[in-house]
Amino acid sequence: MGYRPRIVESPSVRLIELKSGSTAYFIVASVEVGNTTTKCILTATNLEDGKTRLINKTVTMTRDVRAPKPGEEIFGRTLSGVELTRQSIAELVRDTLLKAVDAANLDIKTDIHFVVRSTGVVAGFDAPEEVGEFIKALAEGCLLAGVPPNRMTPPMSVFNMHEKFRKYTKLEKVVFDGAVASVTPPKGATGVEIVANEMEGELATAGIKEGAKWVDVDFRNPCISMDFGTTLDGRIIGQELPYARTIGNFCGYAGAIPDALIKGTGKVDAKKGTALEIAQNISLGKVSLMLKSKQIKEYSEKIQQYIRIEKVPSGFKRYGSVPVNPQAAEEIGVVLIGCDVGVNGSDMDKLMAIGAEINEKHGLNFLFAVIDDVMARVVQRLVKVAQEHGLVFENTAIGVTGRAGITGDKPKLILKYLEELGINGKIDEHVVFVDDGLARGAAVMARCMNSLGTTFNPLGGRRGGKCILAQRVKLQSGK
Repeated sequence: MGYRPRIVESPSVRLIELKSGSTAYFIVASVEVGNTTTKCILTATNLEDGKTRLINKTVTMTRDVRAPKPGEEIFGRTLSGVELTRQSIAELVRDTLLKAVDAANLDIKTDIHFVVRSTGVVAGFDAPEEVGEFIKALAEGCLLAGVPPNRMTPPMSVFNMHEKFRKYTKLEKVVFDGAVASVTPPKGATGVEIVANEMEGELATAGIKEGAKWVDVDFRNPCISMDFGTTLDGRIIGQELPYARTIGNFCGYAGAIPDALIKGTGKVDAKKGTALEIAQNISLGKVSLMLKSKQIKEYSEKIQQYIRIEKVPSGFKRYGSVPVNPQAAEEIGVVLIGCDVGVNGSDMDKLMAIGAEINEKHGLNFLFAVIDDVMARVVQRLVKVAQEHGLVFENTAIGVTGRAGITGDKPKLILKYLEELGINGKIDEHVVFVDDGLARGAAVMARCMNSLGTTFNPLGGRRGGKCILAQRVKLQSGK
């Protein structure tokens, strides 16, 4: 394949640069509790150029969270059934955050300027609104770690900000009004009224916007973001100015699909195992890929028969185990697009059986080649549904993040399959693949809350257009 994917990886920044004071670095801690992993990723945004660099990444397995203690209320479960309480989540967040800060030789009270928390653990909730309780548990964990409360909320004035950031803020011109990187949420302050993991979609979209700054892709509005963690999240964005609307949301299964295939091999735990555990440095090789491409596609087609991708039908309360409210989405003009395996994972056992068969007949390397093709086809099918509902424009940019969307040969295959949809002539110039989308998004959200934009290198506005600061000032002044 002659495609050259634009793949963004986080450049790092040294401690001596952060401490020197010669450059204004805005340091943000992103705390993410997911179905598979819990992460604390520390990033530093250079406010001179608006680009974000990686300081440190601490990753633990969510399944290792401590068991509920007597008297604690179980208020949620991961996709693999690990029971969670408000107290256990708070302690998990505290420990992960402190571990990350200590490893970076930073002080949580003086060096961390903002903390953003998020969760992908939505399958164990009965309704989208219940995610709010989980967010409170995340906040409690941050407070237990010693994060000052004002590091998690927008400042009321420039005088509430650190002195070294005051010359960079636009707070005296515009205030944070809920739009992150010039995109408004579907409804209310969070959008979780229609899909439980909308906050993750918001962060992933913002993170891809920042990541695209490192390659030659203008990922401003209109755009499509897809985050392939264990569950699927993401947004479809329109092209209004100064703020574009969220016109679509993704939900359902993502990394849970390859996880099921790998569970069938017996090489990971049948209940809690993930593809992440054995995916390192596994490749079939170019020659073998060519020789076995027909067999790979045959298996991929077989697996696709069990993967359902569509606009979420009305009346559903869950899709791909994610709590949804398609009626509310319909009322406000948002198209919910879901990815399921059977009905809320009812056919996952079929995928496990296929994974077992492939491993037995062809080996693990071949299975990962099949997984790459399967997930690339999932991306194609998701975008095709969006296209069929009139949500894809000629100038729409597409961004992918998450373990089940950017690893192996998936980026090249995704470009190949997207080109078949005929969106535009040079597909690789409109698609970007970004690592750590949520952490990057946390850095962007923190900057938005503090009005730390860069007018010469804007994240907001329309593709190919100019900075929207003047339009925002006009909008907020009511003129």
